[in-house]
Amino acid sequence: MKEVRAMAISVHTNKSALVALQNLNRTNDELSGVQNRISTGLKIGNAKDNASVWSIAQGQRADIGALGAVKMSLNRAQSISEVSMAAGESVSDLLVQLKEKVVAAMDTSLDASSRTALNSDFKSILRQITQVVENSEFDGANILDGSVAGSIRFLANADANAYITLSTQNMSLGGAIITMAATASITTSTLAAGILTQLDASIANVNQSLGSLGAQAKQIEAHNKFVSKLTDVLTSGVGNLVDADLAKESARLQALQVQQQLGAQALSIANEAPQVILSLFR
Repeated sequence: MKEVRAMAISVHTNKSALVALQNLNRTNDELSGVQNRISTGLKIGNAKDNASVWSIAQGQRADIGALGAVKMSLNRAQSISEVSMAAGESVSDLLVQLKEKVVAAMDTSLDASSRTALNSDFKSILRQITQVVENSEFDGANILDGSVAGSIRFLANADANAYITLSTQNMSLGGAIITMAATASITTSTLAAGILTQLDASIANVNQSLGSLGAQAKQIEAHNKFVSKLTDVLTSGVGNLVDADLAKESARLQALQVQQQLGAQALSIANEAPQVILSLFR
């Protein structure tokens, strides 16, 4: 026959209470974890939760931060290029106005007063060109006045080992693009004829420079959009790794709260068991 062993009743050791307490403590620990995930929105908030996943997430966060710096650099590049293009287009329009004055000055039938008036307008437009070029600055950078040699490089990736370049276009008077000097005049038809040759070349040069600026501005804008999308993808990836499913955690919270209440009742019942001993001594 199978031997039936009864549990000893003792006032020193209450095994049922110990088991109930262990279960209640385990439920409380799980409940604390669920509440922490709900309050933070993270299923992995620190290395203790999951060291490997937390490490991966931190690495991605570092890349996201670096891409923020890249985007700032590209935004600056985009602004510089846009300001430069606006100024370059204004210079191109002013050169078109100059051509009208120069061609008019080539008329040999003009009297002295008319030629003087044309020359005055011509010089006024030259001064406007200089003003436009000198004021085409953004955040201390001007790529049209010759103050920057060569080109400006801007960050293109999170490792800071790739760059996007914005080439300078010196549109100062008397330079390689606009060959007319600031002191040029059209006081005679002969001078006007010589200026017309320089002016036609300058108009072609400015339009070519604007084409180069436009192509670079388009590249910067496209890369800026790519960096934004890449940042969004990385952010979403980090979320997939560490974000908590709040709907699931909410359901888990309710279940654990019920378990906590039942565990507390079970512990209370177990604590009352030794009182049975008193009835033995009545």
